[in-house]
Amino acid sequence: MEYNLADLFESVVDVVPDREALVYLDHPGTGAERRLTYAELDAAANRIGHHLLDSGVRPGEHLGLHLYNGVEYLQTVLACLKARIVPVNVNYRYVEDELAYLYRDADLVALVFDAEFEGRVAGALPRAPKLRHLLRVGAPGADAAPSPSVASGAVPSAEAVAGAVPFAEAEAAGAPGRGFPARSGDDLFIIYTGGTTGMPKGVMWRQEDLFFAGLGGGAPTGEPVKAPEELARRVAAGGAGITFFPTPPLMHGTSTLTAFIGFHFGQRVVLHRKFVPEEVLRTVERERVTSMSLVGDAMLRPLIDALAGPLKGTDCSALFSVSSSGAIMSETVRRQFRELLPNAVLLNNFGSSESGFNGTATEDAGPERGFRIRVNARTAVVDPATHEPVAPGEVGRIAQCGHVPLGYYNDPGATAGTFFEKDGQRWVLLGDMATVDADGVVTVLGRGSQCINTGGEKVYPEEVEQALKAHPDVYDALVAGVPDSRWGNHVAAVVQLCPGAPRPSLADIQSHCRTRLAGYKVPRQLVITDVIQRSPSGKADYRWAREVAVAAEQP
Repeated sequence: MEYNLADLFESVVDVVPDREALVYLDHPGTGAERRLTYAELDAAANRIGHHLLDSGVRPGEHLGLHLYNGVEYLQTVLACLKARIVPVNVNYRYVEDELAYLYRDADLVALVFDAEFEGRVAGALPRAPKLRHLLRVGAPGADAAPSPSVASGAVPSAEAVAGAVPFAEAEAAGAPGRGFPARSGDDLFIIYTGGTTGMPKGVMWRQEDLFFAGLGGGAPTGEPVKAPEELARRVAAGGAGITFFPTPPLMHGTSTLTAFIGFHFGQRVVLHRKFVPEEVLRTVERERVTSMSLVGDAMLRPLIDALAGPLKGTDCSALFSVSSSGAIMSETVRRQFRELLPNAVLLNNFGSSESGFNGTATEDAGPERGFRIRVNARTAVVDPATHEPVAPGEVGRIAQCGHVPLGYYNDPGATAGTFFEKDGQRWVLLGDMATVDADGVVTVLGRGSQCINTGGEKVYPEEVEQALKAHPDVYDALVAGVPDSRWGNHVAAVVQLCPGAPRPSLADIQSHCRTRLAGYKVPRQLVITDVIQRSPSGKADYRWAREVAVAAEQP
């Protein structure tokens, strides 16, 4: 056996077949609930895997997952891995033009989609000539009409998806046994990442590399396994009792990887279709959730509001850890959460689609000291031009070596600019700027692509956002650079206030920030908005923030 994700999953199934593996709750109390043991999930994935192969999808070809969270998502990922078909995540917020680009760029030949996205899928299909096999989850209906963004002249038609096979029929017809060809640790897993600018890019991972870099080698907080067979032995020697609850969309890599970490421990994974704070807390109580993952303040704040308000008294005593990746949980929000649930550990994790897990924030991280992380041995801060380590205190880019991706699918230019060889090792150069101190602690400054040059000084939005969120009346905030005739760009703060909070003046905000930031980092513009726009997983939408701030400057 190799470090292949399907092989590893099957090895766990074989030692704990009757243990509950996956619980899906559309919303607690509605009756929309599914529970599968490891053996049942294995058989369900086998059925879809055989259906795909029987339908002409060949090993090595690419299948897109255009789905909300659900059993079908993880079932299909496992089916692809078993059949050596490459799974590709699809952002369900995309409209036709974006979908058509991704379908083509990823060379999708098959697609599994939720019925409510049927209109958008139909609009994109005429521009994706390789896409030949469709599986539809659910009955057609909610989104039969395409969104008004088709710019290519293609005529979207519901008839284009009329040949889609109902997922339930495909599952019923597929063989429940395994019987798949031998697999390899070299089999691919592609994670499309939208980032904050430009078109999405597909990060190509060897499964062995992803197992160690993104899944902790079978022990994210301990010693990685030294052989593939050791994973099942660890599971057999342990017991049940841990429940993982990835609350962001599975279409973002971090949630899918969290689910696989749960599977590799032989434990239970709980899913909701969408993030609804009150329902999340009811599930934490009902299912005795022990480990929950989310993305930053955008998801933690609504949970705090619910715990302090309508769901006050909810039993969250089983909750041991709450982790965030993809966005930072601010110190203010973490403090509020600790007051409500003092026994739960809050973890600000740092990683990316290109690197997997890099490290966890230190306890002294905060608006005054920045987002400080103790990184793993494979992570360094380097000069982006020479790839040499920077001196303590100097600004460089975070890089990682060892188990890193092969590159970006269909994009040799971006691959050459991000991946490099040094001293016989392959490295990935991340977009995050950082400094490192003499003790090896890294302070993450922010994405270089979002850096604001104001009067020759560099300002990283995340640092200013942390200071803004420490203001008692600020619920959420994004920071962007706005063209300025004097400074080149000035720092603009787009702010959502706490319910009922008085409207602060720019001077109020500046006075607050000056206690935490150098003068050139203090916002010169304040825009109050009803809601901060973020992705479904809570990631910042800096393009939107910049547009809002620029529009507010217009006479």
